[in-house]
Amino acid sequence: MIRKINVLYIDDEDNNLSSFKASLRKDFKIHTALNAEEGLQMVQEIEFEVVIADQRMPGMTGVEFFEKLVVVNPRPIRILLTGYSDIVSVIDAINRGEVYRFIDKPWNLEQIKNAITNAAEIYDARKELKVKNDRLQKLHSEMNQFVYSLSHELRGPLMSISGISKLAKMEPLEPSILEYFEMIDSATLKLDDFIYKMLDFYRSTKIENKIELIDFNLIFDQQMAEYQKKWSMDDVDFSVHIEEHFHFHSDEAKIRVILNNLVGNAYKFQKESGSKKIKVTITTFNEHAEITVVDNGIGIEEKHQKDVFNLFHRATQRNVGSGLGLYMVKESVEQMNGTVILKSEQGNGTSVQVVLPDLK
Repeated sequence: MIRKINVLYIDDEDNNLSSFKASLRKDFKIHTALNAEEGLQMVQEIEFEVVIADQRMPGMTGVEFFEKLVVVNPRPIRILLTGYSDIVSVIDAINRGEVYRFIDKPWNLEQIKNAITNAAEIYDARKELKVKNDRLQKLHSEMNQFVYSLSHELRGPLMSISGISKLAKMEPLEPSILEYFEMIDSATLKLDDFIYKMLDFYRSTKIENKIELIDFNLIFDQQMAEYQKKWSMDDVDFSVHIEEHFHFHSDEAKIRVILNNLVGNAYKFQKESGSKKIKVTITTFNEHAEITVVDNGIGIEEKHQKDVFNLFHRATQRNVGSGLGLYMVKESVEQMNGTVILKSEQGNGTSVQVVLPDLK
């Protein structure tokens, strides 16, 4: 059974109300009101898809009624009937009453049928969109809880396995047994790194930014503590230069994603022999900040450079990357309206510069 569209028509002339209802009652569910006050009471009790009001009414004009309706119940689509040309009223109706359509009096039956039908379609589309947006917000909130809970629940057992393995290696063991524990450590490290990657992926693809004052020194100190737990950096010349001349406001989680992946790539794609260097430079300016990470690693072939920011693209056959790192950097940078520039030469290293605007 097809539902009838609920329509409220407000006019101070009883004959107009009767004529309107008689003409349209077969197609729509028509409700009428003799004045704006009665109409405002009705829209709080009944769900109307379309509300139609005459412009010239004593006490409160159609435009004034719609202005109040927007506050009381903004959902119905609004149509104004007017029997005279007044550009000021038209402008008022658009600006104050957010009117969808104007119809001249005396109205044409087919014209008003089409107007009501089209208005109801807009109402239904907006209602459906609101339901989907509410559902999306709920899913987003649940996903936040799920991702962080999952990462915590996974990392806890991993750290226990890693700790037990380290204790076991302190005991006198046969070389073959020791090798097994080394394999366990390698596997747990890879899985822990993957969990970090998933968290980074989630943070980098979140559309909204949480803006706060950024302390690059604090962030990098915390990041370095994590790197030193995961990597053996004794043979890497690692230098950091941070100059915070101005306060800088941005999304800390996304900045951590950028640093994690740029520094991680610089470490993972070092040459197997020779000197190893990583230089990180961070500078804040009046309205932006610049993050630059330079290494002297294996570099990227020119033919791969245009694709390295694509999801799951790998520019090397080395089995050390997931193909996510630079994609997440690009996503985070774009979410914050920044830019990223990559320069690389195969065999001579890579430089990545990120420029981020102050989001305050």
